[in-house]
Amino acid sequence: MTVRSFSDGEEALATVTIIGGGLAGSEAAWQAAAQGAEVLLYEMRPLKMTPAHVSGQLAELVCSNSLGSDLPDRAAGLLKAELRQLGSLLLACADETRVPAGGALAVDRQRFAEEVTRRITSHPRIRLIRAEVTAIPSGPTVIATGPLTSDALAAAIAELTGQEHLYFYDALAPIVTVESIDMSVAFRASRYGTGEADYINCPMTREEYERFVEALVTAERIPLREFEREDSRFFEACLPIEVLAARGRDALAFGPLRPVGLTDPRTGKRPYAVVQLRQDNLAGTLYNIVGFQTNLRYSEQERVFRMIPGLEHAEFVRYGQMHRNTFINAPLLLEPTMAFRKRPDLFFAGQITGVEGYVGSIGSGWVAGVNAARIAQGYHPVTLPPTTMLGALCHYISRADPASFQPMKANFGLLPELDPPVPNKRRRYQAYVARALEHLAQFLSDTRTGADQ
Repeated sequence: MTVRSFSDGEEALATVTIIGGGLAGSEAAWQAAAQGAEVLLYEMRPLKMTPAHVSGQLAELVCSNSLGSDLPDRAAGLLKAELRQLGSLLLACADETRVPAGGALAVDRQRFAEEVTRRITSHPRIRLIRAEVTAIPSGPTVIATGPLTSDALAAAIAELTGQEHLYFYDALAPIVTVESIDMSVAFRASRYGTGEADYINCPMTREEYERFVEALVTAERIPLREFEREDSRFFEACLPIEVLAARGRDALAFGPLRPVGLTDPRTGKRPYAVVQLRQDNLAGTLYNIVGFQTNLRYSEQERVFRMIPGLEHAEFVRYGQMHRNTFINAPLLLEPTMAFRKRPDLFFAGQITGVEGYVGSIGSGWVAGVNAARIAQGYHPVTLPPTTMLGALCHYISRADPASFQPMKANFGLLPELDPPVPNKRRRYQAYVARALEHLAQFLSDTRTGADQ
């Protein structure tokens, strides 16, 4: 995995084709170019839009603007630390465009996409082509078309793999302007008073909560389309707020609206429930309603969500929605290198592989991009140590039980046990992190010296 630098006029060794300019595809393109390959990056937007995207920018975030925890002793934090050590482009762009979010890494979504697009389009070995790809190309290729792969390419993938696609639902939370939030009711705070007061909290009494839940579960929803009715499974982490509320009167109060660690400054007491809003852009003018993915009609969202104390006059700049995501049955099809088992020069990356979340997608793009370039240049692909979080994710999606395979996010349960075991949970997580970063450093040292070639 030796990184090469090229002088002016010197040709790269090979060409890699990458389909999809989302998080995974953008990272794959950058890493393949860093390995010395010429990269053809295809992105169909804005010529052909998806149901969720609103621009033609690369790496557009269509759901939350948060990339998850950045704390060093969390699984998501470890994955970010690994990607920074691996020289991830998208983590660098996220760090440059981050907005306050407590211990999480959240970004100004517009500036983030603009920065990724700027860097990709200015790279001398990356050519961005605005066109839809409807067939799988020959030669070293990365498919990173994401959960909203176009129908034509999805059909080509289905023909190639011989496998039916699986579906789950992903979510976009509503976004409101900060100036439309009534701060005489809402208040800024983080749970238990830790860190900065990065969240806006809308407190509810029991009566307000029960009226809200009743309105929520009886509100009119957008009818499912035919293919959605035929396969209406919801991915548990992305349940619509109204579906979760219908599970029981206090399902929300013990779930996304739990009030623990918060005190209403008006009463000096803990509210019965709290709706939290998180900053969505660097200027701090937009906030998204945390956990409020929904399938309600837009008019119903305004009516019901304005029942939340402090949001009575909320100005919605984006409504929540649900959309179908597509992923392949990776354990039957992929190696931990992200290579397709029946065609070693074809790689998959991103949510289409079954990795969950933004950072998992970025990581899989790193692996696919590096390995596609290596194959193009006549080298063996590399496999990250399974003791690293990224290596463990790649191992999981390629080795899980195909019969029960579901998307997976970074978590310490994926890592091999410690030897000797560490009984204390906090110390165990710290030991996982220390081992992962040590093994990753050794991996990088070995590959830079050519020990893997």
